[in-house]
Amino acid sequence: MPPPGGYHGARRTNTAPAEPAMAPAVQIDAPKTTPNALGWVALVASILFALILLGSMIGGGADPVYSLTVLVLQLVVAGVIVAALLTAKGRMLGAIALVIALLFNVATVGAVGAVVASATNSYDGVKSDRQKHEEAYPGVKGTSNGDVLAQSSLEQVQSDGNDLMAEIRDRLTDEFGYTWKKSGSPATRPERNGYGGESLLQQYTSEQWTTVEPVRDNDRKREIATVIDEVLTERGMYDLYPLNSAESGISKDMVAKLYGSADIEQQHTWEWYSDAYPDPMLLYVDVFDPSKDPTGDAQADREAKHKATGEPVEGVQLTIIARKLLSEKDRADFEKRIQEYPGF
Repeated sequence: MPPPGGYHGARRTNTAPAEPAMAPAVQIDAPKTTPNALGWVALVASILFALILLGSMIGGGADPVYSLTVLVLQLVVAGVIVAALLTAKGRMLGAIALVIALLFNVATVGAVGAVVASATNSYDGVKSDRQKHEEAYPGVKGTSNGDVLAQSSLEQVQSDGNDLMAEIRDRLTDEFGYTWKKSGSPATRPERNGYGGESLLQQYTSEQWTTVEPVRDNDRKREIATVIDEVLTERGMYDLYPLNSAESGISKDMVAKLYGSADIEQQHTWEWYSDAYPDPMLLYVDVFDPSKDPTGDAQADREAKHKATGEPVEGVQLTIIARKLLSEKDRADFEKRIQEYPGF
């Protein structure tokens, strides 16, 4: 042990641990990757292909988009994009090209073209002169133009139908005291010609006449049909033919679905029609009796119809329907144009 006070001449020093020497900072520059030519080719090809697709869609709808040439081009562009993605320097531009290709390809652009063409009724595509000629056919495929010219005109059917319904209303009013309400208005629309276009022939639907009073007794419904048959016989038309019966050729399941039951006595709707073939005019007679529908669906349907057209929820309804009618104002044009179709 040292003596008290330490050895003579000894020095006390404070020693601290030496700090480690700091290594000099070294700056490392990340290597810069310059896109290679293959990446640029993939990007430019994808953009050009997208522009080609859009131009084809605008110019001709969906048909040009689905052409063989465009499909081959898409495969080529897809191959270039894949090649660019496999290279380190072309991967970034290849990824951008892939995004463009996913947004603008044959499937997506073709679908948009088809939807736009359908909405605007301008689906022409690439059609031959023969197809365009057939689309302009003024008649209806499978219908004799001679029969069209020989039958009653649109205006004549409208007049005859109005007279027929008026006479039926008067007879039923005299017999049973019914009053009537008119709903809807006469409407026509062009018939399709069977070749992708519209013909000069029209489909006609008259306004509806419905009794204000409900008719729920089935025996009364049969009496009404008998009175209507008398009017039809006087006018040279066939007796009413029931559509709500399995005898009409409709299956019992379908009869039950349409009229509420396969059993006529339990049906919520009775329906007949009559014609004077080959005359195109058809008379439809419906008796709506939703009280016989335990589900309430028929009642809801009739109430919705009442809100839409104002017609009574229940009762006997008369309607005239006729198809493939030629208007008198179109007759001259029809006769002229059918001369261009000797084999039709």
